[in-house]
Amino acid sequence: MVMIVMAGCSSGGGAATNADETTSSSSTAAPADLQPTPETGPDLPPGADDLVGRWAHFDAVAYEDDVFRSYIISTGFSDIELRDGVLWNTQRFCHADMENDQGIETSISDEATSAIIPVDTPLEVSAEDGRLRVERPATPTPIGIALEDPATDVLPTDPDDPRIIDSDGDGFPGVTAHIKISEDLEGDLYLARREIFAYDVTEQTPDRFEGSITDRSEQLIIGATDDIFLTPAQWVQHPDPARNPVIWQRVDESWDCQQLALERNDLFPPNPPIDW
Repeated sequence: MVMIVMAGCSSGGGAATNADETTSSSSTAAPADLQPTPETGPDLPPGADDLVGRWAHFDAVAYEDDVFRSYIISTGFSDIELRDGVLWNTQRFCHADMENDQGIETSISDEATSAIIPVDTPLEVSAEDGRLRVERPATPTPIGIALEDPATDVLPTDPDDPRIIDSDGDGFPGVTAHIKISEDLEGDLYLARREIFAYDVTEQTPDRFEGSITDRSEQLIIGATDDIFLTPAQWVQHPDPARNPVIWQRVDESWDCQQLALERNDLFPPNPPIDW
């Protein structure tokens, strides 16, 4: 997940358009003594059913243009369930941090972060060199706007579009981001977005997977408390997968966002530095 504030914004209604597609591949039949159990399904490698459960999630997305660089770091849960021989992912978010190299303080509430609710999606699971690899395809997810078909509807360019909604429940349209440039200059920015992200993670241990995120999200600025925040920047994700890490760590089914916040520093590395 990524919630961009002064990154990838389109002042006056320009939405940055990107797309990410993850294609599936068929697997050949394993020898009889390696065939997966019937409940796992014929297209999943042996051991894939062990992925079922709750995984704490961490991702960091690096963005840049010619003068500005930022990181958006998200935490939440990646729940995996076996349905009719297919592994399905339910993705939910708890918290997001925003870092940049200009000293500008930006933040969004946990209510806004948790309002990003992607549809459940089947995972693509394979085995490479004895380790499981999990690919979660992109599932376009609107926030701050109601789209009839989130995958195909064009994000509007009009900040007065009637489909805009108050997703974080703060009484303002879209979702709200707070920006502080100095002690004398701070305010709020109102956004509508379509989150488009995909994960590719590989088994490090049976309880930990690591990999990278690909983000092609789109954003519309609805308004702001000060016109200075209506920044028409067009950012792109840094192309190095190492700067866009994802970690899934198995946790107990009883964990919630509050527990994850308490354990975050023990599970995951510090927020990465902006050093490129």
